[in-house]
Amino acid sequence: MPPRFSTLSEVARWYERWLADAALPLWAGVGVDPAGGLFQETLSIDGRPVEAPRRARAQARQVFVFASAATAGYGERWLPVARAGWARFAAVYRRPDGLFINSASGDGAPLDAGADVYEQAFVLLAMAALQAADPAAGDLAGEAERVLAALEPRRIPAGGFREAGPHPFQANCHMHLFESALAWEAAGEARWAALSDEIAQLALSKFIDPTTGALREFFDADWQALAGEGGLVEPGHQFEWAWLLERWGQARGEAAARAAAGRLFQNGLRGVDPVREVAVNALWDDFSVRDGAARLWPQTEHVKAAVLLGDEAQGVRAARGLAQYLDVPARGAWRDKLRQDGTFVEEPAPATSFYHLMTAILELTAHRPAAAGMQPGGAS
Repeated sequence: MPPRFSTLSEVARWYERWLADAALPLWAGVGVDPAGGLFQETLSIDGRPVEAPRRARAQARQVFVFASAATAGYGERWLPVARAGWARFAAVYRRPDGLFINSASGDGAPLDAGADVYEQAFVLLAMAALQAADPAAGDLAGEAERVLAALEPRRIPAGGFREAGPHPFQANCHMHLFESALAWEAAGEARWAALSDEIAQLALSKFIDPTTGALREFFDADWQALAGEGGLVEPGHQFEWAWLLERWGQARGEAAARAAAGRLFQNGLRGVDPVREVAVNALWDDFSVRDGAARLWPQTEHVKAAVLLGDEAQGVRAARGLAQYLDVPARGAWRDKLRQDGTFVEEPAPATSFYHLMTAILELTAHRPAAAGMQPGGAS
């Protein structure tokens, strides 16, 4: 049974132990394909590899996880996992134009040679994390600049970038570019501040509805939000953008950004089911429930935003909601989809969720109460 936390000290301790004792060892072990060296895309909930196309986002996110684990003090042994993962990923996925393909098979054969902005954002995040963990890892800063330069032809007159696929004008790929730019700033590369500032202002002026304060997902070429079926409001993204804009607003001394972050957080809370203690997948633009199922990733964003912008009770509730996804036969794996009736979909654990879990745990540990006396890795 998942734990019933009552304080953030208990939350931070439990999640750090889960990360250090279970998740990192599992995904560094059976989570790495011994034949090709790529990270596995999925593991069964009892800890066995399940073959699936290897998306660039999954490879890059796992590099981020293991590099971040080393930086955060969970042990130097995770840095070689990140280094090896990056080397294999770069060898298989890098295109001649400096971008990275969307997906490959386990043996490294290209499956989708396109290069979505969304995927490149996670490549940039992985490089920033590896640079922070290992400054001698090579010219990652220069390589990141080359990726950004290769995206320049996708810029649009109204600002931002055009994404591939059916939703070319979307907030989501920009959210992860924003996250990556902030990570490069944190790694000491101040020139990324221009991209951070551009995307923050695009969010404040275009992505966020001025009437409701809600973050919208899909737009036309002039960044006018789509209505009807396109009028999607995702509680998880309200939380995720709140977390990013609060950090940016604090760093820049921008009160308007912090006010917008607070409003986003409150709008995200409108999508939290008080019975299951989870953030649902989607609302309509009037905040009625559109999809009452609940994936894992919105729960991690709920935790991050609650810890940064909420109070202890909100953070504890979010952590309780998330913990139920981690109650699986192989400790260190997770379930991904909670149905509206409170049962889980039986399917493999996607590796991509580890990035979400890692960022939530890092936020928890950054704000853990001093009285907890905890050290990285879960020791108390």
